Amino acid sequence: MRQPLKNKHPRRPDLEYGSEAISRFINTVMWDGKKDTARAVVYEALNKIKAQDLDPLETFETAIRNVSPLMEVRSRRVGGANYQVPREVPQQRRVSLAYRWLINAARAKKGKPMADKLADEILLAVKNEGSAIKKKDDMHRMADANKAFAHFAW
Repeated sequence: MRQPLKNKHPRRPDLEYGSEAISRFINTVMWDGKKDTARAVVYEALNKIKAQDLDPLETFETAIRNVSPLMEVRSRRVGGANYQVPREVPQQRRVSLAYRWLINAARAKKGKPMADKLADEILLAVKNEGSAIKKKDDMHRMADANKAFAHFAW
């Protein structure tokens, strides 16, 4: 039987924008416990978005909404065979995947500071372009291709 769900710790909003989402994004960007560095990178990226006469918080939320996947495939073993079963993605995992894909897409680019790459990737995600959006589309394509196995969902 499954364990009962644990009570989640309430997150503190970030210092500059008062947003829990940005606070969580900073934690996802962070490497080796260097939170000040991660905070500086994220705030600089949001300032670059602000310099283009866009609302940084609204732009960030739109980018996350665009990158968040609705469906994913999960492996399920049935009668000695493994099937890729399409499932709806829970809200918490959607946001986590969106953060991870945005950050990994920014890190994969070369030749610019991380804040510039992150700002570029967020702006591309708002326009439904870029590597993170491609990752989401690939996941949706996989789920669509395997919808014949949806009856194996548990």
